[in-house]
Amino acid sequence: MEVNTDMKTALTIAGSDSCGGAGIQADIKTMTVNGVYAMSAVTALTAQNTTGVKDIMEVSSSFLKEQLECIFTDIYPDSVKIGMIASKELIKTVKDALIKYKAKNIVLDPVMVATSGAKLISDDAIDTLKKELLPIAAVVTPNIPEAEVLSGMKISSKEDMEAAAVRISEENHCAVLLKGGHNLNDANDLLADGKNITWFQGKRIDNPNTHGTGCTLSSAIAANLAKGFSLVDSVKKAKEYISGALNAMLDLGKGSGPMNHGFMIK
Repeated sequence: MEVNTDMKTALTIAGSDSCGGAGIQADIKTMTVNGVYAMSAVTALTAQNTTGVKDIMEVSSSFLKEQLECIFTDIYPDSVKIGMIASKELIKTVKDALIKYKAKNIVLDPVMVATSGAKLISDDAIDTLKKELLPIAAVVTPNIPEAEVLSGMKISSKEDMEAAAVRISEENHCAVLLKGGHNLNDANDLLADGKNITWFQGKRIDNPNTHGTGCTLSSAIAANLAKGFSLVDSVKKAKEYISGALNAMLDLGKGSGPMNHGFMIK
């Protein structure tokens, strides 16, 4: 029997989504379909469905630390995706572990508000996120409302998007993938990496079911970085994947439903 030792690995550090469309469930599906072995460190349990978040129960910082130590000391991840971390204590725990174990290819999705509109992070945690995690990330992937918080700017045009992305990148020494949408530029995203601004053109897909799009995109980027693709190519491949997942037109639930993460599986 041939032994496979070539499989690349990726870790998601995020909250659980009980309806499976976002959070670690979306991350694991995305990473798996994109060809890497997925692992997870759970930051919180959520009681939620497509209509909204009903409750959140955080894990303790000591338990999160144990999860991370178990992963890094056994199956070392080739990339790390960070999603929902709702408190400053947990943010510091994650930062300490990533520094300790010299984590690479860190993709930070600064989850602040759910697709349903529910707030997922405290105000003091936002400041800690900016101070502790942005400077160690390879790329941060805010949407427009999140980029407004991170940059302190109002974003209402393509030029505003470029200015905000450059400001976040320069202040935090990381690349920034600013996602379009929210009535701007259809599905066009831009990447500011400290040297260049690269626009990724996308066509808005007429699908109201967008639960978990941010989680999915950042996980697909992490999967491609784990496989050795450049950041630009990783973003390009991730956008192609999420377009396919949306275009599959899955329709589940009574609210903003999930995408079909496994659309390529027949």
